[in-house]
Amino acid sequence: MPKDKLVIIPTYNEIENIREITSTVMALPGDFDLLIVDDGSPDGTGDEVKTLQEEFVGRLHLIERQGKLGLGTAYITGFKYALEHGFEYIFEMDADFSHNPKDLIRLYEACAKDGYDMAIGSRYVSGINVVNWPIGRVLMSYFASIYVKTITGLPISDSTAGFKCYTSKVLRTIDPGKIRFVGYAFQIEMKFTAWKYGFKIKEVPIIFTDRTKGTSKMSSGIFKEAIFGVIQMKIRSLFQKYPPLAS
Repeated sequence: MPKDKLVIIPTYNEIENIREITSTVMALPGDFDLLIVDDGSPDGTGDEVKTLQEEFVGRLHLIERQGKLGLGTAYITGFKYALEHGFEYIFEMDADFSHNPKDLIRLYEACAKDGYDMAIGSRYVSGINVVNWPIGRVLMSYFASIYVKTITGLPISDSTAGFKCYTSKVLRTIDPGKIRFVGYAFQIEMKFTAWKYGFKIKEVPIIFTDRTKGTSKMSSGIFKEAIFGVIQMKIRSLFQKYPPLAS
């Protein structure tokens, strides 16, 4: 069976989670490949991945970068790798089990079987499905999506979601190298740009569970980037052409 599914997980100090998340993804039906993009984790995450590569030969891939370069650039690095190696379905996922790896199958089926170009693991499409987050953080995230919808018209309930499946056509069309933001705004900009090009997007309801191991990388600066970045993104879009997709 040709390889067609690649899960991209950016890491920074995820030594407590990396072995378990890798083994769980490798055990899923459908032969998912996994690419770890590690930003020079001082806790040895990259070295642990190299050890695991001996167990999952040919399916576990590693890109090591020097220093903490940002979530958005990690995914862009992963997207380039996926396209260069011919993967058709490319996934974003966190290392900390806040995204249930079993839901990768549902995201894949939304694209491969139901014909969507992008599938989003959505916390808010069927209510608020978040476990173990402080109420303040839940409200901030929830209302951020409402804010994005109000400013841009993007018809998505969870615009900051980081659990997604793209078809290769979406990534080739968008050219992620032209995406400007690196944190939450990166996730918003990718969805907004795909929508502006006319791609079919489906929100798949998931339950998001906050990490139990390791340290969150969230910061107030990430939210600030999203708030002000959305306005910049909307203004830029008014002067940008989005050619119709080829049938």
